[in-house]
Amino acid sequence: MVRGPVVRAAEAAGVAIDGDRPWDPQIHDERFYERLVAHGSLGFGESYVDGWWDCDRIDELFHRLLRADVDRHFAAAPRLAAWRAHLFNLQRRGRAFEVGRRHYDLGDDLFRAMLDRRMIYTCGYWKDAATLDDAQEAKLALVAEKLALKPGMRVLDVGCGWGGTAHFLATRHQVEVVGITVSAAQAEHARELCHDLPVEIRLQDYRDLDGRFDRVLSLGMFEHVGPKNHATFLRVVRERLADDGLFLLHTIGSLASSRDGDAWLVRYVFPNAVLPSAAQIAAAIEGRFVLEDWHNFGADYDATLMHWHANFERAWPTLAARYGERFHRLWRYYLLSCAGTFRARRNQLWQLVLSPHGVEGGYRSPR
Repeated sequence: MVRGPVVRAAEAAGVAIDGDRPWDPQIHDERFYERLVAHGSLGFGESYVDGWWDCDRIDELFHRLLRADVDRHFAAAPRLAAWRAHLFNLQRRGRAFEVGRRHYDLGDDLFRAMLDRRMIYTCGYWKDAATLDDAQEAKLALVAEKLALKPGMRVLDVGCGWGGTAHFLATRHQVEVVGITVSAAQAEHARELCHDLPVEIRLQDYRDLDGRFDRVLSLGMFEHVGPKNHATFLRVVRERLADDGLFLLHTIGSLASSRDGDAWLVRYVFPNAVLPSAAQIAAAIEGRFVLEDWHNFGADYDATLMHWHANFERAWPTLAARYGERFHRLWRYYLLSCAGTFRARRNQLWQLVLSPHGVEGGYRSPR
């Protein structure tokens, strides 16, 4: 009987199965316990989407379980996916557009309702911000300041999303921007948004880039590159960057090196995604760049995700007919479980500033 160990592990984290607190899960199907033990995070997420359990505060449930390391007791046995990630390059050029089709092309109505007014789908900067719009504008302003942008510079945005960053940089800092994305929906929206600005949007894999740029930035795209391609990505950026240029890399980071991602997130939300570790990033940087600055504001992703979730739930009545209740449960679980993961400090949000040869006199990074 596997129920007992699950109940005891939860209690050690301050979680009571079928308890009366908001973070206590309510189990509707006793098969949940065997599914969790057999399949780990995949079984946990799938059983929620299937309606086998509910919880008012999934974010706080994850926070408590992860702070107590409960997940380490229920890690599934090595999966076929892990061996595939070891043997094959799952993020090779031929698969680069899969995440665009399966995630970012889901529907602009969904992302427009969930995100800020610029549709920035990366962590906001909440140091002095009170709203999601403020936090995303503060993040873009921080990026621009770290890159020391000057009018007339040519800037490359690798993973440009719906064009909000390119629009901000071109209008606020009078720079020329080339943005690339693997999402057809994002590319179409970004072109419309930036049609009257010195901005070019390309539907393109980073490995096919050409041209030379004074500055390069990548916000929330490196998670899709994969460990087998980290060095290739950094090599491509170095080849495209001027010798006196700067590169800002903004990425979610993992505390441990891995060759594959969370089983549930990879299957249902971000195909082929793998969070990089500090060691993996450092190895890819070595011999290519001087590391000028490494900034961690991972706790800010908790607030960002909770605002996205609030927006999503508020807009759900207008989205329900198109997406259906199963998607509702899946998306709620995605947003809230990720918020809890950042709250538990299991995942980080890193901004690195890199230069080809080192900034003469030293680099002073703003905060």
